[in-house]
Amino acid sequence: MSFGIRSANIAKMYYFSRDIYRGFKKNTVWPIEKADLLNFPKFTLGSDLGLFLERNNFEVEKKLENHDIFHILTEIDTTVSNEITLQYYLLGNGKLSFYLVMVIISGTIFYPEKWLHFAENFSKGQMAERFYDLNFWELLQTPTQKIKSDFGIS
Repeated sequence: MSFGIRSANIAKMYYFSRDIYRGFKKNTVWPIEKADLLNFPKFTLGSDLGLFLERNNFEVEKKLENHDIFHILTEIDTTVSNEITLQYYLLGNGKLSFYLVMVIISGTIFYPEKWLHFAENFSKGQMAERFYDLNFWELLQTPTQKIKSDFGIS
């Protein structure tokens, strides 16, 4: 199976399952839009989130706001294989959910040539202090580098 077909199939699975997953999430929707985030002071998590959304032509994903913050903190981009990489990082950091397990299982099957890369990122997640469950809403005014430094995120 070619790389493009694999990526397209996994992307379809993500878009199909995203709204189902969102329905099970119990967290509160952030009362904020991308334009608001872009008004945060430079180099804060809020500003960096706004810039990330702008750069990738994304909007704030209701109930899934933390996901884009994980990309910012870990500096893992949003390609399909790197979405799987991010989940390995988060698993290493202690996060465990049905959705994460499904992404890891499907990603491991579809991307056997990336297993070493996935394992390396699992280890990075283990080395970082637990951060996956922080209240990022309360940290939007905090400099992103301070969060990364405080939690050993690389």
